[in-house]
Amino acid sequence: MEEHNVLTRPSLRERGWILSYLRDETVGGVLLIIAAAIALIWVNSPWGDGYVSLVNYEVGIPALGLELSLGVWAADALLAIFFFVVGLELKHELIVGSLSKPSQAAVPAIAALGGMVVPALLYLAINSSMDGGSTKGWGIPMATDIAFALAVLAVFGRKLPVALRAFLLTLAVVDDLGAIAVIAVFYSDKFSLPWFVAALVMFVAYGLAQRFRWTSPWFYVPVAIIAWYFTYKSGVHATVAGVILGFLTRVKTDPGEAESPADRLAHRIHPISAGVAIPIFAFMAAGVDLRSLGIVDALTAPVALGVIVGLVIGKPVGILLFAWVTATFTRASLAKGIAWRDVFAIGILAGIGFTVALLIAELGYKSDYETLESAKGAILAASLVAALLAAVVLILRGKHYTRLAAIEDIDANNDGIPDVYQDTRDGETGNTSGTADPPQR
Repeated sequence: MEEHNVLTRPSLRERGWILSYLRDETVGGVLLIIAAAIALIWVNSPWGDGYVSLVNYEVGIPALGLELSLGVWAADALLAIFFFVVGLELKHELIVGSLSKPSQAAVPAIAALGGMVVPALLYLAINSSMDGGSTKGWGIPMATDIAFALAVLAVFGRKLPVALRAFLLTLAVVDDLGAIAVIAVFYSDKFSLPWFVAALVMFVAYGLAQRFRWTSPWFYVPVAIIAWYFTYKSGVHATVAGVILGFLTRVKTDPGEAESPADRLAHRIHPISAGVAIPIFAFMAAGVDLRSLGIVDALTAPVALGVIVGLVIGKPVGILLFAWVTATFTRASLAKGIAWRDVFAIGILAGIGFTVALLIAELGYKSDYETLESAKGAILAASLVAALLAAVVLILRGKHYTRLAAIEDIDANNDGIPDVYQDTRDGETGNTSGTADPPQR
């Protein structure tokens, strides 16, 4: 097997897609943090009972079996929008993005797998060996919250190279795919085959409409809503419908098309997901009531320790270890300017597991209030610790990232295209991926 570089600079087109996507997530991350902070302060204030009443307030259509609390609506409906965007991202990455070339996809994809496996194993080890432990929440430390992570980058890592931002995005997308698979298989209940078959019919209808190039929202919106409802009634968690619909959306352009349907939908719906759906869910889910539990008791319970160790230690160790082993066996080298310490830094940042971690906690411990509150508190604490550690590492590498950014941003002829994408040494003007850089072990 020939030597090749990984974590290279993305193509010019992919660079634009990544930066546009990450801008929306950064804004959403700030709103998410604000919403979570408001919920945490409110529930632990003298008016905390009002927050609890709001989250548990039921609204809906009883005749359809949809009289749900606002908290459940946020988890099942609003997060379906979020996972629809995840499905679009995943399809983009697999077909035209960083996961479309096996040689380039192997290291980040397997690194993401390590970032899921190691935290889950650490959680299981801790909770299997301690009195009062519970293994039901093993899926909690698997997830990465890209929005929260990007909010940290906006403050402490503004000059982070695009290649490392793309790596973080790939980790988050693969993590989300793993999380939704775990939710579908291990955290769904009361499975109903007739409703599931009905949901499959809706998915087939959506896929066929994409294949035959139908474009009317008057068809797609009702089909998506009905598919979500049938999935909910089947016992499979309703957010799974969002991922499936996103993945069924066409991502390649036809002749004469400026954008594919997947990219058009991502541009329209991603701001709603990042700016509305995720912050509202964070507000509904992040209100950890410490008035009766106490912060020390909540964070020293076996479940909490498993979550904290999994996210803060398991994530970076799993990502770095699996990435290094994969690179070694595939004779891959890091691109020029990227070192293994940078991979570790991204691993620490990936330890910020918020939105999906809170969802899995609610699914795993919905009937155990104290354990649920402990798990939520641990998610908040672990995410804060991971954010602080990542900030320190990013600051220490700040000068190096600034030098790389200065090179990537040079546009001597003022044509709007960075000169690194017009370097003829790469053999294809305007489409370099950075693969011409000499190997660096």
